[in-house]
Amino acid sequence: MEKRSLGSLHVSVVGIGCNNFGGRLDLAGTTSVVRGALDAGVNFFDTADIYGGTQSEVLLGKALGTRRGEAVVATKFGMPIDDDHYGAHPDYVKRACDDSLRRLGTDYIDLYQLHFPDDTVPIADTLGALHQLVALGKVREIGCSNLTVAQLRDAKAAAGDGPAFVSIQNQYSLLAREPERDGVLDVCDELGLGFLPFYPLANGLLTGKYHPGEPIAEGTRLALMPPERSVHWLSDEFRHRVGALLAYAEEIHVPILSLAFSWLLSHHQVASVIAGASSADQVRANVSAVRQLDSEQIERLDLLTA
Repeated sequence: MEKRSLGSLHVSVVGIGCNNFGGRLDLAGTTSVVRGALDAGVNFFDTADIYGGTQSEVLLGKALGTRRGEAVVATKFGMPIDDDHYGAHPDYVKRACDDSLRRLGTDYIDLYQLHFPDDTVPIADTLGALHQLVALGKVREIGCSNLTVAQLRDAKAAAGDGPAFVSIQNQYSLLAREPERDGVLDVCDELGLGFLPFYPLANGLLTGKYHPGEPIAEGTRLALMPPERSVHWLSDEFRHRVGALLAYAEEIHVPILSLAFSWLLSHHQVASVIAGASSADQVRANVSAVRQLDSEQIERLDLLTA
């Protein structure tokens, strides 16, 4: 499988989002997904300390087992776990890293990411702690998530001669194209960042399992989502766009899943499309979905979702 660079790391263009681990998937299910991914050439696994009530890291570490060296493991810190575990203060960053290392059962994290900006802590202080973790060999590269263009530039300046963020993880898909409009994709080129889109399949709307006007398939992410959240994804605007994409997919005989993955990867800034999976079969479907789109197809997809 093609790999792209994140700093010194080389990640498969299809990655695994590990939010299901410890929630929808137990250890057996997690192991099936992880081993299926490695066997299919996927090496990038993206988790966070809060996923699965802190169990995602635990299950990922156990599932990797002796194959840890084949994987690029990314995790995140900063979102509240409880009243005592949150934020980006230097003392907490170090504590959170040690906690993640223990849960993962490893002695290094390939990509350690600030999950959300902490306005109460200067970014230079957070980066100082991350620099120490890199120097100690506990972290190989550092990244961030949910930052704006201004915050990314501030972080680059604050890094000085030390390690700087190599990645930014924000929402991006055919149904959520804000990174093009808010300048984040452009600043990736400016600062040498790789882009990691979350919700690349728009919570299942772009998998081909959802058809506007038909009941939502049981067991899917949308079906299990609380109504106050699913109402956003099932809006009239998204229904219309998904309908148009499905019609185009049928017209050119390319599954909508392939269009969703391949359109994202047509942007050179995108290093890996990290999508959740609940089975090894789903991983293999995601891997086989990647194809080269021609300029006419990309232009048509841009117009349909503008």
